[in-house]
Amino acid sequence: QVQLVESGGGLVQPGGSLRLSCAASGSTFTAYTIYWYRQAPGKQRQLVADITTGGTTDYANSVRGRFAISRDNAKNTVYLQMNGLKPEDTAVYYCNARRFTENNWGQGTQVTVSS
Repeated sequence: QVQLVESGGGLVQPGGSLRLSCAASGSTFTAYTIYWYRQAPGKQRQLVADITTGGTTDYANSVRGRFAISRDNAKNTVYLQMNGLKPEDTAVYYCNARRFTENNWGQGTQVTVSS
């Protein structure tokens, strides 16, 4: 199992930027594909971006070109750089690590985009 701790959320104005971090501990970090999800009030959890063990990335259409996911295996950390933030990006952002049938979640970090 791996333990995940997200950080970096906060309040930002439209058009601003934030960088979220997902720090992992407890197992071999490099063996996991890492996902960022978000959940807005009253809505289902939505996949935002993911990065494989080999570094291949993918994004939801709603964030493609604005968000960038990366991983630093030496620091056991995955980042989500979010630029050009919009009010509709407001949500709790969760980090998820998967390997075979193993599925691990962090506690989430709140991102609020508002003027």
